[in-house]
Amino acid sequence: MTESNSPGTTRVEIFGVTYGLRGGQGGGDLNGLAAEVDRRMRELADHTGSDDPGKLAILVALNLAEELARREEQAAGERGEIESRVAELSVRLVEAIGR
Repeated sequence: MTESNSPGTTRVEIFGVTYGLRGGQGGGDLNGLAAEVDRRMRELADHTGSDDPGKLAILVALNLAEELARREEQAAGERGEIESRVAELSVRLVEAIGR
């Protein structure tokens, strides 16, 4: 459940607790993020049998941090490939123009 409270504040519900959060534009981003955290906490609760929101929040945070680190590593590798390809194309362009 999400609803706007006052300008700049968005009310979201995560694992049965309502929070008033500020940030984003119109709360759209916060609503989506809160829904994702709620989904992950509920999924983890079903999987582990735990209903301790603190423990579940820590586990979700660790899972998200791991995903972020993996994506950053992947992006760095892709950046390296792009830089290498651009350098190669630059050399070929210089060679083509110099003919």
